[in-house]
Amino acid sequence: MNKPKRILICPLDWGLGHATRCIPIIRLLLEQNAEVIIAADKRPLELLKQEFPSLTFVTLKGYEINYPKSGSIAASMLLSIPKILNGIKREHIELDKIIDEQAIDIVISDNRYGCWSKKVKSIFITHQLMIKSPFGEKLLHKIVLNYLKKYDECWVPDVSDIVTNFSGDLAHKYPLQANTYYIGTLSRFTESEQERFEYDVMAIISGPEPQRSIFERIISEQIFNSGLKSLIVFGIPESRKKSEQKQNVTMIAHLNSTEMQNAILKSKIIIARSGYSTIMDLSVLNKKAIFIPTPGQTEQEYLAEMLMNKQIAFSQNQNKINLAKAIKKSENFKGLKSEMDLCILNERIKFMLSSK
Repeated sequence: MNKPKRILICPLDWGLGHATRCIPIIRLLLEQNAEVIIAADKRPLELLKQEFPSLTFVTLKGYEINYPKSGSIAASMLLSIPKILNGIKREHIELDKIIDEQAIDIVISDNRYGCWSKKVKSIFITHQLMIKSPFGEKLLHKIVLNYLKKYDECWVPDVSDIVTNFSGDLAHKYPLQANTYYIGTLSRFTESEQERFEYDVMAIISGPEPQRSIFERIISEQIFNSGLKSLIVFGIPESRKKSEQKQNVTMIAHLNSTEMQNAILKSKIIIARSGYSTIMDLSVLNKKAIFIPTPGQTEQEYLAEMLMNKQIAFSQNQNKINLAKAIKKSENFKGLKSEMDLCILNERIKFMLSSK
């Protein structure tokens, strides 16, 4: 009998989305008797520990980039480029140590550009083959492609169809490279029947600081003033606080995947950031949503605008949130809908595990 392959999963630490969309991949790997080791940091590390408590975990330091409270995020990120490049270089060096210490056979990196190695097969997961930017998009695309060439394969969590995809220009503007595959919608949730509604509104707070806390403060105030029966999930997996009830609002620090799916199904409408993983999660559950993109985060702003133009989901700017208006407007939007077909992903995993 062949010895099980040891797979290292490395999600980026900007928000929780990169970690949550690794969950179905980890499940498939475990089903095929692979040994999974997870290398992450901070909240993604804590989230995956709660989802897979029996797995082996190592800390792989993130880039430690914070968004500004105000001003241009694009300008802030431009100034952060040296720190990001140093982070990529550092994680590449650290990865080689982990590969030796943990006897790793394959590395799967979710948007961590330094997590490749000549020692083992390396896979890169991203929905951003191009990065939306107010300037230098073509140059950024070339830089991304240069990094992708270091990996054996690139997996894009989206469908190839130009009409029904959710990533738009981010993964469909330019032709795919030879080592790149669309693997379909990727979600930690499973398709389920709609449950009887318990909440009028559910707010999912997420993203990097300090904008996560700013979003929490603004949306919590609007929800408390609305009088609607509501649920707020704060996206803090490291918190040990229990749920709290105030007036018409239930507040919870964190829910695991099963609990989160059940809560979403019990809610009429979801308020959330327009992060790509959130969009995929809500589409699998056929939900209506109000998206509030992180101010200045070009990817989320683009996705929110695209879905609004397609009459799929209503969106508002963070500094102009009007919950009553948003809920009313959302009645005229179709809502998110997709089917999760893991056939292509299964094929790539089987090929990966069978390769020498």
